Amino acid sequence: MSSVPKRAKLDGAPADGNASAAAGNNEEESEALEQIDACQNEIDALNEKASEEILKVEQKYNKLRKPCYEKRSELVKRIPNFWVTSFINHPQVSGILDEEEEECLHALSKLEVEEFEDIKSGYRINFHFDENPYFENKVLTKEFHLNSAAASENGDWPASTSTPIKWKEGKNLLKLLLTKPYGNKKKRNSEYKTFFDWFSDNTDPVNDEIAELIKDDLWPNPLQYYLVPDIEVEPEDEEDNEDNEEEAFDDEDGEDGEGEEEEEDEDDK
Repeated sequence: MSSVPKRAKLDGAPADGNASAAAGNNEEESEALEQIDACQNEIDALNEKASEEILKVEQKYNKLRKPCYEKRSELVKRIPNFWVTSFINHPQVSGILDEEEEECLHALSKLEVEEFEDIKSGYRINFHFDENPYFENKVLTKEFHLNSAAASENGDWPASTSTPIKWKEGKNLLKLLLTKPYGNKKKRNSEYKTFFDWFSDNTDPVNDEIAELIKDDLWPNPLQYYLVPDIEVEPEDEEDNEDNEEEAFDDEDGEDGEGEEEEEDEDDK
């Protein structure tokens, strides 16, 4: 049982006539606080037990979902560019994709997320690639160790690790994109410059927003992003052009009117 904090003493001692009453009230209050503390300990114990039960349920259903994920992966192989399309259509993940990286991700044939047996301890994201002109790796893995039960090889946690990318000669996108003018790039996520910047960065594994989006949003249901319809913005652009043309005509009419007034003034003179 946790100790009950002592209350601060009130300024001035009570009058003799009220001393016994005050003592009785203090004892009653102290007893109530101890009982409340005992109740809170019971609640904390139940919460801890609930967490353990929820973890067991999650572990059970992770095993039940695994065959479904495997079947889905086999079906996805029949759809060209399924994963790169899902990435491009995802509102947050697309924010770190450079056009050159999109070309590279056309070779992405399979994505899979594996949670550790102890779900709270971490997970890994595996990117499977077909033969491509950019790097030699067949699989790139980003792995997260989020508590002591899943400490990395050097014993550190929280920590994350990434497969070293074996770039082909002249195809290192990390270097090539550094020399690319910013004006030619798409709007960037504030935290990462590019997709492969994110993949290679392991400085803050606990707050890796992109990894969490892939694990908790994109991986469970990529179909919703693959099927996102193209948004047509051309009509808006045409309306803007029409507005600009009208403004231009108005300006020209104004200038012509001013010129006619000046000519009339000269004729009067």
